[in-house]
Amino acid sequence: MKRFLHRLALVGGILLALIVITNAIIYLSTRSYMYAGAKDAPNAQAAVIPGAAVLKNGALSPIFKDRVDAAIGLYRENKVSKILVSGDNSTVSYNEVNPVRNYLLEKGVPDRDIFLDHAGFDTYSTMYRARDIFGIASMLIATQSFHLPRAVFIARNLGITAYGVNADNGASLLRNYIREALANVKAMLNLMLDRKPKYLGEKIPIAGDGRNYP
Repeated sequence: MKRFLHRLALVGGILLALIVITNAIIYLSTRSYMYAGAKDAPNAQAAVIPGAAVLKNGALSPIFKDRVDAAIGLYRENKVSKILVSGDNSTVSYNEVNPVRNYLLEKGVPDRDIFLDHAGFDTYSTMYRARDIFGIASMLIATQSFHLPRAVFIARNLGITAYGVNADNGASLLRNYIREALANVKAMLNLMLDRKPKYLGEKIPIAGDGRNYP
């Protein structure tokens, strides 16, 4: 029993060290690419909005709305000329991207500058598809501080010139940071294994007209 407990403690220690080292690499390697708001951010091809929850009535969750508002700020500051909305539309009954499009239109963003990624099932897929489907070479990622390091790390390791813009509009819950610590390990494994997203498909050039694509 003592030998078993010793081995169990050893395995647990190794896993903990892996989590700590992975998170340290991601946070330290991306902190110089983070910006507090739109005015300080550099110019890029597009603002990318990673998906988040949509409420049953079709309204955006607070986290999602804050991301969208941050992207609108970038657009209005002329930091970007296009906005890519990414999210989960894996079923007919659940759609994260169309409600964002409607919200952007209500806020005065022209539909020609709005692009939708219906297969952004996770952050890795969002960044991979932004590069391979939409042809984005530079981006400003609008999301919360707990999510920014992973999003920027993935994008930059996929060869995209990516910067993060903080979309915090309130305190993030502790559980978000705890979940992110494990998600960072998954992100590192995805990059090491060069995982392909579930869906790729035809090219949708971000330089084009968003009205040509549903």
